[in-house]
Amino acid sequence: MKVLVAYATAAGSTVGVAARIAAVLRAHDHEVTTYSVDEVADAGEYDAYVIGSAVHDQAWLPSGAAFLTRERGTLRGKPVWLFSVGLPDSLRGPLRRWAGLEEPTILSHLREDVTPVEHRLFSGVVRAEMLGKLGALVFRAVGGRFGDFRDWQEIEVWAGDIAGVLADIEAATR
Repeated sequence: MKVLVAYATAAGSTVGVAARIAAVLRAHDHEVTTYSVDEVADAGEYDAYVIGSAVHDQAWLPSGAAFLTRERGTLRGKPVWLFSVGLPDSLRGPLRRWAGLEEPTILSHLREDVTPVEHRLFSGVVRAEMLGKLGALVFRAVGGRFGDFRDWQEIEVWAGDIAGVLADIEAATR
């Protein structure tokens, strides 16, 4: 199948997740193109979509959300998977549980434009310079940790599941 993996990123963490998903789909013999949502020229030329965005304030970046709105007609009736990259694993204690609960809030805004097969919230990279001096101090004070929290195995398993569904769809249409 011809698959578009598109992403909106703030600091590059989401690009890495999108690239890993694309690599797994390619390894399963799907034809995959990876673009920033701002670079997609013709979304209609694909059979399936995996679209993701960094999450700020419990919402996708404006460019990611705008892509879903702009392409809602193209995406309707086609298999679409969504992923978000946020902070859950960088937090401890009650804040970590709270951050994990943001997924329904994120998804509620996205469902206005698309009905995904599935949505996943992954943890990303958190660096002090991304938050500014005051933000980094507050983040650390509330128990936040800096580092790369992407779980590559979790991402690859999810992408493998997507590849399997796509193979089933392809087989059913032959």
